[in-house]
Amino acid sequence: MNSSFIKSMVFAAFLAAAALSAQAQEMKIGYVNSDKVLRDAIPARAAQTKIEAEFSKRDKDLTDLSVKLKAAADKLEKEAPTLAESERVRRQRELVDQDREIQRKRREFQEDLSQRKNEELAAVVDRANKVIKQIFDQEKYDLIVQEVIFASPRIDITDKVIKALNAQGGK
Repeated sequence: MNSSFIKSMVFAAFLAAAALSAQAQEMKIGYVNSDKVLRDAIPARAAQTKIEAEFSKRDKDLTDLSVKLKAAADKLEKEAPTLAESERVRRQRELVDQDREIQRKRREFQEDLSQRKNEELAAVVDRANKVIKQIFDQEKYDLIVQEVIFASPRIDITDKVIKALNAQGGK
């Protein structure tokens, strides 16, 4: 092969790389911080408030039961030296049973709370994804990503997504 052929191949490769580079520079990319959206957007905060209201009574009831159990355990500890063995054993069993029941109710509470959080979160994520899709279409993005290691503030559209979600309100 002659050197002019190699030079022309190198030149063609250089032109192709330059064309790809120019095309890549025109690509419009956006980044959305999902955690920030789920923390700061009005619909996300409204969902959190709704869940807190829905579960606050159950949480208080469980706390009250735990306080009563602790008081009963303290009372038994004080009275134990003066109680008959059978009475002390009976009351200890009652306390163990009550503690088991509170533990069961606490687990059910946590499972229900987790399920409701997931339901509400899924609704907010769905709305956020629709907003992101609208921004993608309207502003002609080539790519919008949510999970990244590093992103330049120049391509961060998180505040734009939050603003659009907030404009929809807590619906």
